[in-house]
Amino acid sequence: MQAWQISSFGVDSLEFVERPTASPGHGEVLVAVRAISFNYRDLLMVKGLYNPKLHLPRIPCSDGACEVVAVGEGVTAWSPGDRVAAIFMQNWLDGALTPAKARGALGGDIDGMLADYIVLKETGMVRIPDHLSFQEAATLPCAAVAAWNALAAGNLKPGANVLIQGTGGVSIFALQLARLQGARVLGISSSYEKLERACSLGLDAGLNYREVPEWDRWALDQTGGQGVDLVVEVGGAGTLPRSLRALRTGGVVAQVGVLAGPADPVSFPIASILHKQARIQGIYVGSRKDFEEMNKAISLVALRPIGENFPWSQAREVLTRLEAGSHFGKLVLTVE
Repeated sequence: MQAWQISSFGVDSLEFVERPTASPGHGEVLVAVRAISFNYRDLLMVKGLYNPKLHLPRIPCSDGACEVVAVGEGVTAWSPGDRVAAIFMQNWLDGALTPAKARGALGGDIDGMLADYIVLKETGMVRIPDHLSFQEAATLPCAAVAAWNALAAGNLKPGANVLIQGTGGVSIFALQLARLQGARVLGISSSYEKLERACSLGLDAGLNYREVPEWDRWALDQTGGQGVDLVVEVGGAGTLPRSLRALRTGGVVAQVGVLAGPADPVSFPIASILHKQARIQGIYVGSRKDFEEMNKAISLVALRPIGENFPWSQAREVLTRLEAGSHFGKLVLTVE
């Protein structure tokens, strides 16, 4: 098998290697990886910022769409030729997250998807929607499932107001899925071009935060002073204070990412949390059951993910593009 592996930290140090192709054991499945998508976590992992004590070498990336090649003894759920996607945490099948279920995260605890062949648990995969290409399906495991669960945290009703930040994978999926639920979606970006693209996908109103930094006030104005019902928070400590100020009383911040710089811990917005009676819900992707339920909704409306495709040889270039933040939606590698 061929793979990109972290032998030492740094994007330029990501190494293309040959490894023996493993055979599936009892309860395991050998899959041919057809496409891989990238998350900000993958960049942090490669740079050594996510887990400086990561056991090396390690194959990164958690998101991939695959074709079943061979099944091990005892496997009944899958047959050669089935189209599947791996779940992010191989041990989280259903129910609430526990420490035991959180172990086995692809591209971290265990080798990930940035390879042309990989062995997965029989239970560590879901069937991908028939209408999607491998490239489109590769975008689903983290960003789409996280967006799905972020919206679920808001318990949205038709006409609810949702605020998204930027136009990366989670935010664009949140836009698409929120519109399916009848929500009104507001969005901020540093690019007018990206806002225009988001509007073509159903964004109701957008703001360039580089020109108008007080986007929390804008969100209040857009909602008649009431505030939004849900913020899909991908920034982290650097954006959380404004997210809370943009929120309606009793609203929800679904904390998904940590893209923004750190805030001064002394000024952490405790008062805003209290006055708004806000709920901050951490979102750590989701379970296999969440993935399967989301796929049913995606199939029902034939939703198509948004992304850019790159050849297998450009793993380093894609990580550099991810770090620059110049992308829209997801960045995908096609395995050749």
